[in-house]
Amino acid sequence: MEVRRESLPSDLRVRQLQARDLLRGDLEGEDLERHVEERVMTTTLDRAVAWARGNSFFPLTFGLACCAIEMMSIVGARLDIARFGFEAFRASPRQADLIILSGRVSIKMAPVIRRIYDQMLDPKWAISMGACCSSMGVFNNYALVPADKFLPVSVHVPGCPPRPEALAHGILRLRSQVLGDPPAGWRERYEATGTEEVLAGEAPSPAINVFEPGDTAGA
Repeated sequence: MEVRRESLPSDLRVRQLQARDLLRGDLEGEDLERHVEERVMTTTLDRAVAWARGNSFFPLTFGLACCAIEMMSIVGARLDIARFGFEAFRASPRQADLIILSGRVSIKMAPVIRRIYDQMLDPKWAISMGACCSSMGVFNNYALVPADKFLPVSVHVPGCPPRPEALAHGILRLRSQVLGDPPAGWRERYEATGTEEVLAGEAPSPAINVFEPGDTAGA
């Protein structure tokens, strides 16, 4: 084994001396102002709390169907969601602040999910993962219910099933919302605001697959 003595980088040595002078009270004038501008960051309490919440989600250990397998893999070595501080899945709703609805929701299961959600900590968030949970997907029948019908969903992750990368992207979008800096939609990004095609005198329907009152087209 070879032991070599090397000198510290000059800029590191300068920072060390400035920190020493600051503690001694010897740093004054322009040097003190420059040191403060380079190394002191100010913020508000609300932004600091939002930063802490957005980087420490505690998801609930909860799965519904095949999307749950994709959800489980986000804590693996390949994706490693621990990089963002989201890997601590909690087995109790009283220790969780994020519920990921990973799979189809039956009408009988909806009240159970709502009770679990009500037992979670405040503030809390919900992610609808997969087409079945968001719009009932390929299982569009009388036995299923979309998550929006009984739960305030913050982010929808499309796919059947969505890949783990898609779920990670949805969690990062949720983090942006919590931090108060939501990403702009495609209309804002491409300056397409105001290009919506709406017929004059007619209000757009909230759902494209729901007939208007009195409309019997396709019946």
